[in-house]
Amino acid sequence: MRKAVVVFSGGQDSTTCLIQAIAQYDEVHCITFDYGQRHKLEIEIAEAICKKLNVAAHKVMDVGLLNELAISSLTRDNIAVSHELQENGLPNSFVPGRNILFLTLAGIYAYQIGAEAVITGVCETDFSGYPDCRDEFVKSLNQSLVLGMDRALKIETPLMWLNKAETWALADQYQELQFVREHTLTCYNGVVGDGCGDCPSCDLRRAGLEEYLADQAEIMAELERKQAQGKA
Repeated sequence: MRKAVVVFSGGQDSTTCLIQAIAQYDEVHCITFDYGQRHKLEIEIAEAICKKLNVAAHKVMDVGLLNELAISSLTRDNIAVSHELQENGLPNSFVPGRNILFLTLAGIYAYQIGAEAVITGVCETDFSGYPDCRDEFVKSLNQSLVLGMDRALKIETPLMWLNKAETWALADQYQELQFVREHTLTCYNGVVGDGCGDCPSCDLRRAGLEEYLADQAEIMAELERKQAQGKA
């Protein structure tokens, strides 16, 4: 039996990854991290989606220590999410160390349940400038986990080379575009579905959807080309 663990936030990207994983693996587990993020609704949405999609198990893990160490607009209510970059060139929504911690803990969970893969929705094509979403970082951490646990494990990043329009196409490929659109929480201001329409995350999501709906055939063809090349 092939098992996988999906790092799951209940957002567009991780939900699209979950939908694909359910089609590709015999048993799929989800792990969601409670790090004192701006919106507790994120965890509730993740739980609801896991129930709707009948995943084998959904684990919510308390990692509140990250909130104490990482100051970000996603961990502090008094810091507004900004479209402007900080002096270090990163958006103020960057949570330093988040994916290092999340992927490490997901790897440990995969070890315990005998899963062969950890799946995450990080993306270098349309990412927000987060250094821990880059392919180079994921490959490096993957190697460290394999060495540290002496066990084969693959961190899969099915969205790494897809733009947002192609991510919508991937959901549509599994006939779940409307589900992703209506039930996921991507908005930094905590609005489910199409979001607030004003934050950087909503801007990216909306632009990708509009691009896909305007030219579905061409974008689906590009997605299929990337899949044939092993890039999706």
